[in-house]
Amino acid sequence: MLWVLYMLLPSMFYGCITEEGIALRHIRSTFNEAHCIVPASWGRGDNFCSWERVRCNNDSTRVLDLNFSNMENCTTGGGCWNLNKTIFAAFHELQLLDLSYNYACLQDFDGLQGLTKLRYLNLSDNHLLGIINLDRSSMGGNLQNTAFRNFKNLRELRLRSNQMNGSIPSSLFELPLLEYLDLSRNLLQGYIPINSASNISPLLQTLKLSDNNLNGTFAFFWLRKCTMLNTISLSRNADLAIDVKFRGQVPIFQLRALMLSGCHLDKSILTGPGFLATQRHLEILDLSNNNLAGSIPDWIFNNEATLTYLNIASNSLVGSLDSMWQHKSELRIINISMNHLEGQLPTNISLLFPRLVVLDASDNIISGSIPPSLCSITAMRIMDLSRNKLTGDVPTCFFINYSQSLLVLKLNLSIAWAMYLDSNNFEGTLPSNLSGNLDVLDLHDNKLSGELDASLWNLYSLQVLNVASNSLNGDIDPAICKLTNIQFLDLSNNNFSGSTPNCIGTLPPISLNLSWNSLSGYPGEFVNSFHIAALDLRYNQYMGDLEWVAYLYWMKLLFLGGNMFEGQIFSKLCQLQHLNIIDLSHNKLSGSLPLCIGDIPFEYGAYDTQVLSSTSDSILIVEFANIEYDDLSFMFDNQYGLQSFTFSTKGHSLIYSSSFLNLMFGIDLSANMLSGEIPLEIGNLSRIKSLNLSNNFFTGQIPATIGNMSAIENLDLSRNDLSEQIPGDLTRLCSLEVFSVAYNNLSGCIPYSGQFSTFNTESYMGNINLHNSSKGGTCDPSSRPMEEEDLGESCVDPVLYMISATSFVLALSATVSFLLFHSLRWHVILQP
Repeated sequence: MLWVLYMLLPSMFYGCITEEGIALRHIRSTFNEAHCIVPASWGRGDNFCSWERVRCNNDSTRVLDLNFSNMENCTTGGGCWNLNKTIFAAFHELQLLDLSYNYACLQDFDGLQGLTKLRYLNLSDNHLLGIINLDRSSMGGNLQNTAFRNFKNLRELRLRSNQMNGSIPSSLFELPLLEYLDLSRNLLQGYIPINSASNISPLLQTLKLSDNNLNGTFAFFWLRKCTMLNTISLSRNADLAIDVKFRGQVPIFQLRALMLSGCHLDKSILTGPGFLATQRHLEILDLSNNNLAGSIPDWIFNNEATLTYLNIASNSLVGSLDSMWQHKSELRIINISMNHLEGQLPTNISLLFPRLVVLDASDNIISGSIPPSLCSITAMRIMDLSRNKLTGDVPTCFFINYSQSLLVLKLNLSIAWAMYLDSNNFEGTLPSNLSGNLDVLDLHDNKLSGELDASLWNLYSLQVLNVASNSLNGDIDPAICKLTNIQFLDLSNNNFSGSTPNCIGTLPPISLNLSWNSLSGYPGEFVNSFHIAALDLRYNQYMGDLEWVAYLYWMKLLFLGGNMFEGQIFSKLCQLQHLNIIDLSHNKLSGSLPLCIGDIPFEYGAYDTQVLSSTSDSILIVEFANIEYDDLSFMFDNQYGLQSFTFSTKGHSLIYSSSFLNLMFGIDLSANMLSGEIPLEIGNLSRIKSLNLSNNFFTGQIPATIGNMSAIENLDLSRNDLSEQIPGDLTRLCSLEVFSVAYNNLSGCIPYSGQFSTFNTESYMGNINLHNSSKGGTCDPSSRPMEEEDLGESCVDPVLYMISATSFVLALSATVSFLLFHSLRWHVILQP
């Protein structure tokens, strides 16, 4: 047995480098065949780590560097010699590869794409032929202008989705055989080095420079000699001015794809007949996000048009949609959203667009009813008509005919649907027989009425139900608890009454919004989901204590204001370590604040970007030959998340977008019966931006520790029984914008320095022993802020503390990326 182990040990120890050793032997043979002079050490033994120009790691088990620069005599045979780069695929830990000054023929980059640890690659002074494809390879650094001058046979250069910076080399546009250039999704800056005198290859077919930081002016007239040009993508270069005028000439090329989303685009591009009107083979047209004005030109939809993809979203287009409905079309994707277009959908829409896959006409002024023929477009996967002026009943087929097309926004691989009919003027009642593989049902902001009867619903995959801001009434049907996968449930701003079904506690919601109804009962009986992160029960008739709140571990947004909760604020509340906002205002809470309130961290956690979004990723892929999917600006995922939330601060009920989840932290305990001293520990809340303790019975001094709340913007301590002086430490609060200690028993001098020099007398009125300070800091006992008797009606509970009826608004979050970067960046030198 010992001799067997003795025989196995070398292969076990050297097994990890056997593949590299074989590859190095092949490399030695390759250089020998090219008549290169190799180092003498390359023929000595099997310890390849001792070879000259080869560096291994410390335990000599893996090759890290291969420096083969300027191997002598490699040009003896004349011309270039073939170097098979697939040999280098064996070096999985390789960090440096230098092949410069060898005059080798490099046909492509096969064998190099898998070198994920590579940091330095030098191929200068070789002969690059044919295709260079290093898409998504984490390359960084500049592209040197001299790098491409000798690559006269280069036909394709693909460096998409890397981290290249600097400017685009002008030598690229001097390559005589160049057909395909893709530098999109990098960090390139400066202007595009083309002008009227440029000698661009007439063979150029594809030019993709989108998603960089390019600027200056680019004129299509400069491409007039590119007779074979069929694809141009310059999207999302916000400072790049694009001139589409051809100075009386007609371009010879016929584009198949033109993508100019999010540029500083020539506003005349749609006024035609101009450049675009000459393109008879155009299939893909993306002019979105350009602030284009005027109406949609008729020639886009004429009989000769070959368009399959049209995106003119997020502009300022006006006028009628009638021109769209005049001709039968091959369009598969239409996005006209976020304009000011008006008109009605044609009754025969299924005959006009029989192959339609995506229709997004949201955020316009489209009126009339929804034609039932939409259900007959069998290819339809995504449809969004939300935020228009549509009226009438929703066609029954949208709810029951899921095997065909619905008014949907997303489709994933398991044929799960999302239906968005929100923000229109739809009337009538909810169907009682909903069924299908529906993920999202969003009907908020309509005029639906009647009861929510879910007894016959068969929607077991439903994850989002939003019927907020309608006129639904009656009790909440306990059958809603059959929605066992529900994660977002929003029934807010309706006329629901009675008790909330206890079975809701068996559901797994991330967000539950029942605000602005007339619901009653004790929430502790139905709010017991461990995973809930946003709870809004504001302005109902709920009552009881708040002991149940302590078990909502992942809670971030807790809105319980405007109810009849009573009892103390339990110290267990401090166990909620993920809170952003607490609103317990306008209740009957009593007792003192727990000292542990200063222990709530109020900080942004890494999980916050996901905790308030739901459903798995889902991407609609519509194939367009030779077009990368991320070239197109109209993309989808299957995420449904919290888009905004409301919170009263700075005297107003403000709407915050979901992006403020990592910025907005606040506490509102106003209009209760809380008493005792404000604990010193409250000064530990250095991250909160709003603190409202007004309209309570707090006594004692204002804690000087509040001066440690460095992020505070709104501080309201008005209408309490606070006494003594305003601590000078509060003048350290540089972010403070709104401040009130009105109607207390404060005395002494009002601070003047810092932000306190910006507050007027309304911040201090009703404190008869409080005196103004002069600019020099001298206290004037004869000068007092406005007294209570001078205020008339101002003593009434102000609107300051009223939270508006704006409810949670839940909407699509579209974030799709195909960039797959390695952890290490390459530095590339391609000098000839």
